[in-house]
Amino acid sequence: MKIKITADSSCDLSEELLQRYQISMLPLYIIKGTSDYKDGLEIKPADIFAHVAAGGELCSTSAINVQDYIRYFRKYREDFDYVIHLNIGSGFSSCYRNACAAAEEVDQVYIIDSENLTTGTGYLAIQAALLAESGVTPNEIVEEICRLRGKIEVSFVIDKLDYLKKGGRCSSVTAFGANLLNIKPCIEVVHGAMTVGKKYRGPFQKCVLQYIKDRLEGRTDLKPDLMLITHAACPKELVRAVQDTADQYARFRSRYVTEAGCTVSSHCGPNTLGIIFARV
Repeated sequence: MKIKITADSSCDLSEELLQRYQISMLPLYIIKGTSDYKDGLEIKPADIFAHVAAGGELCSTSAINVQDYIRYFRKYREDFDYVIHLNIGSGFSSCYRNACAAAEEVDQVYIIDSENLTTGTGYLAIQAALLAESGVTPNEIVEEICRLRGKIEVSFVIDKLDYLKKGGRCSSVTAFGANLLNIKPCIEVVHGAMTVGKKYRGPFQKCVLQYIKDRLEGRTDLKPDLMLITHAACPKELVRAVQDTADQYARFRSRYVTEAGCTVSSHCGPNTLGIIFARV
């Protein structure tokens, strides 16, 4: 029994992780100006940041359409008995609805709403790949991933609210006040929706390291197998400091650093960093 695990490009897994776990990634569309581009294939986050910095309009995202999904699923079904696809949370995009419609046209395709963003979806895709490798049936994989998705903790700290303001996700007054007071909000994904958590104040690195401590210190409910550190254009020195700080408060058997793709970067902007893990 051969099972193929696929995910949307919003899962933000690195090429190394995609290869290691044999996960295939389907690109969302990024709209820049009057043209659209395939996320990660035809456009990179650096292109978005440069475009906006030069005075261009904020880029937007567009879901994978039904026909794209049908084409992708049929391609994978040529070599695999089953396809299990994980979508960005249905509360953030119509990808899940489109994938479900496509699955009605291609047999032996299972669709999972990750109820998550970024490597929250990636975490679930890795777990699905490990289950598939161990010989678990498709129905059992879907059941386990749906159980696990509610235990994933996805959060991130944003340096400036400029991108959220431009995208209409916060008011100009809120963004101005946050920037003026040097406030760095922590955004959390809870029950498939984004909510504002703790608000930090001060230099970005100081806030991020305090955020890492707050998320990990004294926890006895952490699933110790995997943690993902995902960031958008953060300095290497900061990422190393985050790794060192995380090690002070929790130990995971595997820890990977990934860079946020265009889908997340187009909404949050540069200097965004989060850690993703699961509870037992």
